[in-house]
Amino acid sequence: MEGYELAKNIAVLASEKNGINICIADLRGITSSFDYFVIITGSVDQHVKAISDHIRKELSKNGIKPIGYEGVSNLKWVLLDFVDVIVHVFDPETRDFYDLEGMWKDVKIEKMEE
Repeated sequence: MEGYELAKNIAVLASEKNGINICIADLRGITSSFDYFVIITGSVDQHVKAISDHIRKELSKNGIKPIGYEGVSNLKWVLLDFVDVIVHVFDPETRDFYDLEGMWKDVKIEKMEE
């Protein structure tokens, strides 16, 4: 599973744990490091943990594991690096503060249905 298919699957997994304001940013051609961001909000720190743990657990069943997993010590911003897809799971305040959608406002951003 690569690229958009992986990003879409991650968005579905996040929605299974009631992720909030899930979106996929298409960064192909903008950066050579990765193709997509999946941006998700969890309501509180334990919700951020539940979402990120669910994504890792379910994808690992298909042999897909992140090469990087950051932010689990404070649970304000958990980052999962799946090479082509970078997943950001934020608490609400941290998502507002860093405003990744605003930073990458020139890219196509697909908002997922809640």
